Amino acid sequence: MDKHTLWDYFKAIAIAIIVALIFRTFVVQAFKIPSGSMEPTLIPGDHILVNKFTYGIHIPFAKINIPVSRPMTGQVIVFKYPYAKKYNLQPGIDFIKRVVGTPGDKIRIIDNRVYINNHIFKCRYTEWTSNKMLPSYDSPRDNYGPIVVPKGEIFVMGDNRDNSFDSRYWGFVPYKDIVGQAFMIYFSWNPKNHFDIRYKRFLKMIPDCSFKK
Repeated sequence: MDKHTLWDYFKAIAIAIIVALIFRTFVVQAFKIPSGSMEPTLIPGDHILVNKFTYGIHIPFAKINIPVSRPMTGQVIVFKYPYAKKYNLQPGIDFIKRVVGTPGDKIRIIDNRVYINNHIFKCRYTEWTSNKMLPSYDSPRDNYGPIVVPKGEIFVMGDNRDNSFDSRYWGFVPYKDIVGQAFMIYFSWNPKNHFDIRYKRFLKMIPDCSFKK
């Protein structure tokens, strides 16, 4: 193999790597679901794709965000957990939740029912499984608020309402910490048995919950 052929191979590989890095940085990134906080929509062992371009262009080294659009109520998003240091978690850890409130929204939870601006927010992809109703003085799980979402931030909740560490417990997510919108499950297997591949979940779209304000 001559030098020109080797150089051509090297250029092709280098270009492929650069394109892959650009694609991962700015367009689509893969994530794995580690917990059951988004059940039944997403379950442990699901591998998902996140559109990083939906809400803006992120330039990581310069820490610059160029907004394209804003998250809407009912969308499922991935974000950098903003309070990792406070709870002794790994810095930059990724969370996935559903958007429940956007800037200016008044959020209130009464006996497991979520209200946005005094209108009930029904999402058929969410579930409450506990038979015990917790009062607000004991836990924010079933009764919470009212609170108003500040400018530049959002309120999020897991679809597994009884078992999700979300905005009810730690507060709001700043826009700057949003990674992108989760849109598809591309692969899934049982984390307790990697030979148990869930073929029926392949290429399954991640649904939004519409809400008109």
